[in-house]
Amino acid sequence: MKILLQVALVFGIYWVSQGIEAVLPVAFPASVISLLLLLVLLLTGIVKMDHVREKSDFLLGNLGFFFIPVSVSIINYVDLIWQNAAAFLTVCVVSMVLTYGATVWAVHLTRRLMERGGKRK
Repeated sequence: MKILLQVALVFGIYWVSQGIEAVLPVAFPASVISLLLLLVLLLTGIVKMDHVREKSDFLLGNLGFFFIPVSVSIINYVDLIWQNAAAFLTVCVVSMVLTYGATVWAVHLTRRLMERGGKRK
């Protein structure tokens, strides 16, 4: 019964985010809005981590299973992928470089902040 309440909570948050998406003047995915909304609810303590722990553990434990249909459906579009291979490759390389750069910057910033914190003690 507890897991059903957690599922209902997550679906309720998503339902609210769909309403927010409908009134926004710009296109913004309801899934991202719901993640931000859940983050705010968790940070403010309105929703406790225990309220969504079992549901999130289940989803994280089975994450690979949820990607199988998406991966298999790509086979239907192999011709389209080959036609745009250069664009796909460019996007992959650029996003990889940006991700690595952001990671390096975040680690560098974190180390600098940790060193400053150690000097103050």
